[in-house]
This record gives sequence, structure tokens and C-alpha cells, in this order.
Amino acid sequence: RGMLALLLCGVSVALPSFVRADACKNVSMQNEAPSAGQPFAFNCTYPPLTSGKVHVTWYKYPSRIPISKNTQSRIHQEQNWILFLPLTPEDSGIYQCVINSTNTCHRIHVNLTVLRKYWCDISGNGQLILSDEYKQILHAGRDDSLTCHLNFPQSCVLDSITWYKDCKEIKEGRFIRWGIKLSVSNVSAEDGGNYACQARLTHTGKHYTVLNSITVRIKTNGYAERIPKIIYPKNNSIEVQLGSALTVDCNITDTRDNTNLRCWRVNNTLVDDYYNESKRIREGSESHIPFQKHIFYTVNITFLEVKMEDYGHPFICHAGVSAAYFILKLPAPDVRAYLIGGLLALVGAAVSVTYIYNIFKIDIVLWYRSACHSPGTKEDGKLYDAYVLYPKPQGEIQSHDVDTLVLKILPEVLERQCGYKLFIFGRDEFPGQAVANVIDENIKLCRRLIIILVPESLSFDLLKNMSEEQIAVYNALIQDGMKVILIELEKVKDYTAMPESIQYIKQKHGAIQWSGDITQQSQCAKTKFWKKVRYHMPPKRLPPSSWGAGVGLVTHDGVGSMEWLTVGQGCIAFGPTT
Repeated sequence: RGMLALLLCGVSVALPSFVRADACKNVSMQNEAPSAGQPFAFNCTYPPLTSGKVHVTWYKYPSRIPISKNTQSRIHQEQNWILFLPLTPEDSGIYQCVINSTNTCHRIHVNLTVLRKYWCDISGNGQLILSDEYKQILHAGRDDSLTCHLNFPQSCVLDSITWYKDCKEIKEGRFIRWGIKLSVSNVSAEDGGNYACQARLTHTGKHYTVLNSITVRIKTNGYAERIPKIIYPKNNSIEVQLGSALTVDCNITDTRDNTNLRCWRVNNTLVDDYYNESKRIREGSESHIPFQKHIFYTVNITFLEVKMEDYGHPFICHAGVSAAYFILKLPAPDVRAYLIGGLLALVGAAVSVTYIYNIFKIDIVLWYRSACHSPGTKEDGKLYDAYVLYPKPQGEIQSHDVDTLVLKILPEVLERQCGYKLFIFGRDEFPGQAVANVIDENIKLCRRLIIILVPESLSFDLLKNMSEEQIAVYNALIQDGMKVILIELEKVKDYTAMPESIQYIKQKHGAIQWSGDITQQSQCAKTKFWKKVRYHMPPKRLPPSSWGAGVGLVTHDGVGSMEWLTVGQGCIAFGPTT
């Protein structure tokens, strides 16, 4: 009785696992015949089942012990994959992939037969071992491509793909290597034959070599109509901003009786399997529209968020033997926006500089003259910086103000403070000289003409009839091109009563209005009025021997007139004389 109880207990423990295993539904049996010595991987994928949340376990029949998940093991499971690094003849047998979900259990069988298959000797050191053999078709008269089937999990890094045809490495020309693809332009009958693609596989720091043999047949017209045609994508690139969402449709036309699988792949793996954990990129449901003898299919791929790792990798749409890809790339910088922004910045800067310059123009010019001086005096044949022309008003007050400005204030500021030399008629000529000769000779020795205006019609008429004014204005405007400085002792509201020459000068150069009281007290050359006058005066350069404050000079002009010049109080203007 004790032994019977123990036997029943053992059966009751073992029975549930057998019941669960036997309850699994067999889905398919697949035959694989790879070569020993090379890496091999098989992905347990069955879209109706593995697209949801399932648990996948690999076994080697008849063992009930799951395949190890230790990545350092030669045979181990990674996610839904079983991986052999590398294969040995002892690995032959039947392997089971059990797919468990909440309410269902399915099983896929893989009949693995490990052989030793060799390709031709391309190195002179012996024959190369083949990993697998494939048959592919190229279509004559069109551009087509071959695919190097490298189906391995994401942990395997594949690079350095080399293509061979009839034991010789393929060079560039009509053949263009692009990732796992070998594009062939203008396929001809001579392109048929035996091809091979060789790649380096790296897994946990260890390197392996994968060599696949491809037998290529050339198809002529007639069969081409049954090949699915991918309308879009067209091996193109798509510009997309980092972090944005994106949906791309794969548009396919196929015949009604074809049963081709249509899907998206990345890195030789179904998109849904590759992004099984994050689900950031997913393949959408397939839609179709019948059209005559064909069916128009659409399968999209959706990026919930584009990341930097997505750029530069081909996302391939497969439809039977047809395939086309697109590559994401960052948008090119908007050069026009930069140009417009730069142009606006330059315009804004120019407007700002112009505005600031117009406000501080006088101060800037005066500062430049004082800062950028050079010793020595440029000889231009001129003895005076300005010829002062002024009317003789009849009124006593007006006459006193004009005399004070001309004979006291102008010499005090322009001569004594700023170092200019003025010729003032009535002060600097010798007694007994003819007026016409004095004016004609001395105005030619001046660089500027200063005209003093007073708002008194009588003085206007007097100015209008003065031969002195006529000679001065004539020489200034016609002969020498002299610059004229108009100074209004008081605001002149109407210039129509003025001589035409004065009106012309006012219109061309404007006028400077006197500000302040007319007194004999010292004036400051740094006030606004005197800055304007100094701005219109010529730059002044003095020889080194005359630099310093309070230096007195006695000079004689060509007709014997004498000038007293005092340099001081930091008001000297420097620069080239004009």
C-alpha cells in the first residue's frame, strides 16, 4: 500500500507538464540544413501569435529541459531566437519552439541537419564552408538586386559584407553594394551563376564568419508580371525632425493569385520583433483594394518617436522577392532662413549704426580728429582756416551783437581755444589797402567761408549790395569750391529776402543758429553750438614744435597781415587740412 501511494504521487507530479506539452498545437515543421563550423540562428516567429504578449521557450526534442539563456553558451536562447555559435555535427536534431500565451499554446518544430558544404577555393588555402544556400532570381533587361540573408538576433553585429561571383570578388561597376543588398543594373543573361556573400559576425566580443551561397537564375519577360511591384518606397531617403512622429506607407501591386508575404524589416528582422520591447516602431495592419487583375496593397510602418539611432538605417519593405527601402535623415539646414536672418541682422545693424552715427556724428568726427592725428602740417598753400564775412547792421544793438560775436567771441573760441586762424575783414587787413584787393587776395588763402546772418531786412539789403560779399561768395562758390558755414545770430524765418547766393548756400549746407547770450565772457568750445562750428571747420594739424597749451605764434600772410594764434585748453582739432 505504501509503494502504491508513492507511485501515484509521482504520476500526479509529472502529469501536469506532460498534459501541458501535449495540449500545445503543432503549427509547422521546418527543415534547415546549415553547414558545420558557422553561426546559425532561427527566429521563432508566427505573426498571429508572436505579435502579442507571449512566452517563448526552446527545447531540443525529446528533452524537456529548456535551452540555456546564458549568452556565453555556444547554444543559447535570446528572446525568441535560438543561436548556435558555431554549429557542430552533433547539433543535428529536432528543436521545438513552444509559444505560450494566456489561453493558448503552440509549437513549431525545426528539423536541423548539420552538414559540411563547401564553396570554391577563392583564397588558395582551401575551400570555404558554406552556411546556407539560397536561390534567387534576376530579371533580364531591368535593374534588380540580390539579398544576402543574414538572419540573426540584434545582439549579433554584422559588417564587412563582401560579394563573390564564380569564385571572384565582385568589383564596382554595374554592381553596387548597399548593406545586405547587391544591386545589379541592366541585368543580362551573363549575370546568372553562383554568387556568395560573406560577412563578419560579432557576438559578445567573439568574431565569426558567415558565408551564404546564392544560385542566381535569369528570368526573361513573361514571369515578370507575377512579381510584386513596390510603388513606394523607392530606395529613397526621408527628411524628418528628431523626436517627431512618422508614418510611411509601403504601396504594392500584386496579382490576385499570388500569396506573397508583405512586411517591414530592419536589420534582417521583422520590425515588430526588433522593437518588441519598446514598441516605439510598429508595423500597421495591411489593407488592400482590388483593381482589375491586380490588388493594391498598403502596409505602413509607424514611428511613435524618431530617435537618433534610426537615422542612416534602411527600413525595408518586402513583398515576395521584391524589396525596397527608405532611410531617415536629418533635414538639411534652412539656408534661406539663415540668409534672411543674417541679412536682416546686417540691415538692422546698419540702420542702428547709421542712426547712432547721425545722432553722435559731430562728436565722433571731432573725437576722430583729436585721436587720429599725426604730426606735421600738410602744405596746401592756405594761411587761414576761415574768412569771416559779416554785415554791418544799422541798429546799435544789432551792430554791437555782431561786433561782439565776430571780433571777440569767434577769435576767443576758434583761435585761442581751438587753434584756428581766421581772417576777419576790418581786423586783419592793413590800413590803406584797397578793399577789393584785400578780399580777393586773402579769401584765396582761406579754407572756409563763415557768413554771419542777422534777421534784419536792412542788413540783408546791405549784405546784398556789399561788393565784399559778392567777391567772397563768387570765390567760394565758383573759383575754389570753398565750403561755406552760415551762422544765424538769431532765427531767420524767411530767406526769400536774402540774396540768391545765400539762399543756395542755406539749401545746400544748412545753417547753424547761435545759442546763448552775446557776451564778451569766455565761451566753451565744447558746447553744442561750437561743436557744430568745429565740425564744419577743416581738420587742424600742428607741427610738433607748436603742441602744448599756451603757445603763442606770430605769423604774417603774403600781404603783410599779422595773426596771433594761441593753442590751449585741449580744443585743438587734428587731421589732414583741406
